[in-house]
Amino acid sequence: MVLVCAIFITSVAPSAIAEVSRIDILQRTPLAGGKSFGKVGAYEVIAGRLHFALNPASSANDRIVDLKRAPRDAAGRVKFAGDFVLIKPVDLSRANGRLLYGVNNRGNLIMLNVFNDADWSNAPSSAMDLGNGFLLTEGYTLLWSAWNWDVVPGNNRLQIELPIAKDTGPPTKGLVAAEIATTYPGDIYPVAWGGSRGYPPVALNSPKDRMTVRTGPGNERQLIQRDRWRFVTDARGDAASPVRVKLNGGFRPHHLYELVYEAKKPRIVGAGLAAIRDTISFFRYASSDQFGTANPLAASGSGGQTSIQAAIIYGFSQSARVIQHMLWQGFHRDEAARPVFDAAFIHGPGAGKGSFNHRFAQTTRHPSPFEDHLYPVDFFPFATTSTRDPVTGKSASLLDVVRKTAFVPKLFYLSASTEYWTRAASLLHTDVQGRSDIPHDEKTRIYAVAGAPHSVSIRTRRGNFENCHNPFDFRPLARALLVALDEWATRAKRPPQSTHPQLADGSLGTVAAYHRAFPTIPSIKVPTHNLSPPRLDHGPRFETHGIADLQPALPGRRFITVVPLPDEDGNDRGGIRMPQIAVPLGTYLGWNLRTASRLQARLGRWEGSFLPFHTTEQQRRRVGDPRRSVEERYPTKQRFLTATLGAADKLVRQRFLLEDDVPTILDRARRAYETLMNISVAQDCQYLGQWRPN
Repeated sequence: MVLVCAIFITSVAPSAIAEVSRIDILQRTPLAGGKSFGKVGAYEVIAGRLHFALNPASSANDRIVDLKRAPRDAAGRVKFAGDFVLIKPVDLSRANGRLLYGVNNRGNLIMLNVFNDADWSNAPSSAMDLGNGFLLTEGYTLLWSAWNWDVVPGNNRLQIELPIAKDTGPPTKGLVAAEIATTYPGDIYPVAWGGSRGYPPVALNSPKDRMTVRTGPGNERQLIQRDRWRFVTDARGDAASPVRVKLNGGFRPHHLYELVYEAKKPRIVGAGLAAIRDTISFFRYASSDQFGTANPLAASGSGGQTSIQAAIIYGFSQSARVIQHMLWQGFHRDEAARPVFDAAFIHGPGAGKGSFNHRFAQTTRHPSPFEDHLYPVDFFPFATTSTRDPVTGKSASLLDVVRKTAFVPKLFYLSASTEYWTRAASLLHTDVQGRSDIPHDEKTRIYAVAGAPHSVSIRTRRGNFENCHNPFDFRPLARALLVALDEWATRAKRPPQSTHPQLADGSLGTVAAYHRAFPTIPSIKVPTHNLSPPRLDHGPRFETHGIADLQPALPGRRFITVVPLPDEDGNDRGGIRMPQIAVPLGTYLGWNLRTASRLQARLGRWEGSFLPFHTTEQQRRRVGDPRRSVEERYPTKQRFLTATLGAADKLVRQRFLLEDDVPTILDRARRAYETLMNISVAQDCQYLGQWRPN
């Protein structure tokens, strides 16, 4: 595959098709003071701005909603610019030839945290920002760029200014529905969450705009009188700070407030998907921009060819949904019909795509059990093979557009247990009625990691949650899967078979079945539902023109989703069972309930739970815990560590764990055992601070 791509590259003049028209390099500095990473040597950080020029007449851009309404230059191109960050080996001949592109999440860089165990940083420069150095020692070239216009500036978050759709006269206007899920008392709230700017209102006090409040997504809306609330925004309506609303008397916590208002200046959000596509294409294929500035990855003495032999795209959570959407709408190839990425690592998308390419799209929205149910995110089709929706009668797959082209990338999906509870992940591999397992495309693998929360974050306080937070760290698995995906894409080495819970073997089922199987642990409440997203009606022009005439959307029948079923300890039976689950010290759950007194025991959006075992048989019998104690399972610490090593070695053989990570796994297991055996389970969650991976 790589050889075919290389032959194709030589037949096309890069300057004729590159949609990155100009690269401005604003920073070029040694990484970590010139530190050497294995055989690859030193790296450098290059940051700056990319200038894009999209051709509205190109078939590759047909699906970008409102692109033909954008202002154009004299050549008929739509121009805009955004930030990028590139980390590359100083000596490209030592690189592994792979470009690893990370889709940013709300302007934030994710990859170094996931693959390198690094602290969060949007401007990586020091050794601390690079964690264990895994990606660099492996020789990857790392790339990030901006794609979503609504990111609030600050903390080095990547920024892009996408064009505004206009008619021949004033800027286009339209209705926007903005749901506000309140968590604290106050009289001012932003209209959008997740660090999003939100769309400016046409008028600050229009009598046509309305606000309602309800106690839950299925409850009746109560109208709030118009004179009780008003917008708080810059007089120009286009400030970088978020659009906010003020309510006289204040917002009540734990309610759903909904604004439906006339907004202006709709950004052409789908151009952000093209920006991702064209960024990867430029750094992969172009020798220089249209003004002669060299591509930093153009290898010297190569006749203008770049050092990149293959490209992999990675996304986590929101950014994983971006990749899903790109595949669904065919943004996997550039305007010259060349493959942009050879493989995609789609991490934690649930079953979603996103509000990424329609008029007044709100990129940060996604449904959870309590909030944001009425946004176009979890919509059919979900799977990589064709399925039928019996409600609409439609049959389709996520990859229908991709399959019409000459190239289908290799795909890895990785879901945590949380995504089955709060993000409808079962729709990736079951029918939409939750009745049967379905096959996936031959170039796709679907993996689920048993017992894992959505993200790695050890908190030592419950906060507004019933249980201690889940300390599970899935990042060793992510590293092993990246290696397997790379080998599949570049060496045709087949990866491990898909591993996830299934209906057929009884490891996947309804929430009612989960209740029946879950052990009766004293004082532990079990969720009564998971997310089952509704089918939505956005109006007659939404599918054809990307315009939502119904705001908010009208909900219809829900897709049926199912969850991983538990074993006798409460841990997930199906999926990849990492050593924490195979040799457990407690119950690792993908769900956590918000405190009943505050939030009526609602599921958290991303949180998991950890319920430690009692250390002695006497303790657990005294409270009536049906789960065996630590001493019953492992009479000595050595027995526990030996069992953990056996579980780790098995995963190495299955290629779900790298051999280099085994010592770290054992060290964390030792610390976890020693800490747990020296505390009382009646204590709060402070002891989890000793389990931190870094």
